[in-house]
Amino acid sequence: MQEQYNYKDIETKWQQYWENNEIYHVPDNSERPKYYCLEMFPYPSGKLHMGHVRNYSIGDVVARFKTMQGFDVLHPMGWDAFGLPAENAAIKHGIPPATWTWDNIDHMRSQLKQLGLSYDWRREVATCHPEYYRWGQWLFLQLYKKGLCYKKHARVNWCPDCATVLANEQVVEGNCERCSATVEQKELDQWFFRITDYSQRLLDDLKLLSGWPDKVKIMQENWIGRSEGAELAFKVEGTTDEIAVFTTRPDTVYGVTYMVLAAEHPLVEKLSKGTAQEKEVADFVSRVSKLTELARTSTEKEGVFIGAYCINPFNGEKVPILTANYVLYHYGTGAVMGVPAHDERDFEFAQKYKLPIKVVINPKGEELNPATMKEAYTGPGTMVNSGPFDGTINQQGIKRVSQYAEEKGIGKGIVNFRLRDWLISRQRYWGTPIPIIYCDKCGTLPVPEEQLPVVLPTDVEFKPTGESPLKGNPGFVNAVCPECGGAARRETDTMDTFVDSSWYYLRYTSARDNQWAWDKEKAKRWMSVDQYIGGVEHAILHLLYSRFFTKVFHDLGLVDVQEPFENLLTQGMVLKDGAKMSKSKGNVVSPEEIVGRYGADTARMFILFAAPPERDLEWSDRAVEGCNRFLNRVWRLVYSVKNQVAKAPAIEVGADFVGVHKEMRRLTHYAIKKVTEDVSGRFNFNTAISAIMELVNGIYTYRDKVAEVERDRRVLAEAINSTIILLAPFAPHIAEELWEATGHKGSVHQEKWPVYDPSALVEEEVEIVVQLNGKVRERMNIPANLSPAEMQEYVMAMDAIKQLIEGKKIVKIIPVPGKLINIVVK
Repeated sequence: MQEQYNYKDIETKWQQYWENNEIYHVPDNSERPKYYCLEMFPYPSGKLHMGHVRNYSIGDVVARFKTMQGFDVLHPMGWDAFGLPAENAAIKHGIPPATWTWDNIDHMRSQLKQLGLSYDWRREVATCHPEYYRWGQWLFLQLYKKGLCYKKHARVNWCPDCATVLANEQVVEGNCERCSATVEQKELDQWFFRITDYSQRLLDDLKLLSGWPDKVKIMQENWIGRSEGAELAFKVEGTTDEIAVFTTRPDTVYGVTYMVLAAEHPLVEKLSKGTAQEKEVADFVSRVSKLTELARTSTEKEGVFIGAYCINPFNGEKVPILTANYVLYHYGTGAVMGVPAHDERDFEFAQKYKLPIKVVINPKGEELNPATMKEAYTGPGTMVNSGPFDGTINQQGIKRVSQYAEEKGIGKGIVNFRLRDWLISRQRYWGTPIPIIYCDKCGTLPVPEEQLPVVLPTDVEFKPTGESPLKGNPGFVNAVCPECGGAARRETDTMDTFVDSSWYYLRYTSARDNQWAWDKEKAKRWMSVDQYIGGVEHAILHLLYSRFFTKVFHDLGLVDVQEPFENLLTQGMVLKDGAKMSKSKGNVVSPEEIVGRYGADTARMFILFAAPPERDLEWSDRAVEGCNRFLNRVWRLVYSVKNQVAKAPAIEVGADFVGVHKEMRRLTHYAIKKVTEDVSGRFNFNTAISAIMELVNGIYTYRDKVAEVERDRRVLAEAINSTIILLAPFAPHIAEELWEATGHKGSVHQEKWPVYDPSALVEEEVEIVVQLNGKVRERMNIPANLSPAEMQEYVMAMDAIKQLIEGKKIVKIIPVPGKLINIVVK
């Protein structure tokens, strides 16, 4: 034991001890209850940032705490290792993506170990490893067999300079994130997962997620976007064509004054052909089709008349058909009926293009005039100008109009969802190859399971064309048809990396299994994840896709659970100078720098103490130094009394203490109670650490107030041992060293978590305030736990109080036990 707290030597020593003794290797078969704690795995960019440190420190506290509470804790780590940055590095630096990725993994793994995180490294996975993506391909085939995977022509983001498809997240303000070229829209054959088959279940089962933040569930609910309404059929004048329209407001159908089709709708070209509008429409469609969906829906709304009309089936009125930028072909039916009097967007569009406005809903006690309306009326009211529905309350009219449409054969009531099928094709190299073979004779065929994995070739040449090197690799492309044995070719698209991250939590349960994607019995033991931790930016895509996969796996009989994550914690960002840390802002704080200067325990303590985990955290150099001073203070305290507490006898059940000894026990057990409650479920780590700090202050007071020969070794040992154990999840290295220094054997992290003694929390005395007519006049100590009547009797018998009220008439006495007594006098 050194008098100086040498964090470098201590942290290296205990990290080596943990690894050599495999204390974080959790068994799969045990009688202890299980707990699965998981932080979202990182992309191996090369260096950890403070957001990583926060995420993983939170998870580590939970994992260590639950272990000490007697759980077998599964706490794994891996790497979301496929993706675009590795290809960019290959093009820019001439480094093979695999080399770049594995080098980054090696460096980041060492950084995680330096933080003292309690991972079971035997279960480490990397999505770019063939033994991982082999099973990703196998799962693709299971979805393919179940009819949940298909290929179709679809619009995609296309970079003309890179000559490749971009995911939505690779488009930044309408430009390619790699080369900054303007992104266009292009039609290509793409693979999809049929997530829409699970729309209702994904929505309904949100109610099962009581341990998820409401904001995340609301975001998913909005993304799924269930809406009830009607699909109505408008015949095109002079043709046999019909335009299908979905609306949630069938009660406004009599107010339709125009129809809008998406630019890609086949009727746009067909109906405009040969009209005076043909060229104007073609030019408009050409321009709009090059825009991304985001650009189309966020810019000023534009449209053009296509030279045709349709007939409103409810009143026979002829309305013009336009095409506009804000209607998307792949959402709904690709057509929208314009009701400007009762829809804000339609109102603005109608005013811009001088289209008619027709009122069909009047608010109670008021008659709207379309000529004087300044905005659309979207509230409740009575239907007018609506034929047989005049006088109907519009909320009732929604259902009645839908029923009428079904009776007349001009529509039907339906449920619609905003959620679209999951486009998983990427024209990239560094991703999981899609296990499909094309044969001119036999068609599209899945790769036989026994031929998995379809391995990414390494003999590829990266050129800044943006096209996947797989296309130009004959050794990969050329294949043998599994049906006829003839020449065939492989699919050269790879999967969206969200596919890899949508099932990794299951692979952790049996990470080295070479027979199955996961062992069903082990998955049954560990799933679902008890606590999942990660950024709120993954609230929709990653979390929704993981939920979808789990439900599919359940239906396939591969897992017993229907939801992957029981509880979810979305931690806030780490800010500096009020902004998210970034190189461009020059406000980045390196974890390596902080660990090098103060040690991992200080870094962890600050990141956990500075703010509640769900809130943003403002970086403070002074606060970091403060946490370091606290750890040094703990070190000096333990060092000063270690000989007294070593091998001190335990406190017997029922032992009675008085005075400062009783107060010391009260502080100890209050800290145990507070830290346990704050860490268990609430994750109030900042207040838990505050309670430990208060306990340390109390021990210093006890030490300095009571001479060494008069101290109770049992009370002091209980306080010191409790401090070390309570500190262990937060600052694991110093806790190990102090545990050893106080004469204990083995790891503190394998000790049982302490349980507070309620009897020790009973105070002998409590300070109360005495008020006279609401103003504080005295403070005094009285026996704790007096009833209101006893408290009143005790206080009123005091000489000081008698003098205070002498000559006054007592109107009322209001005792508040443990806090104050207010004497109302005249």
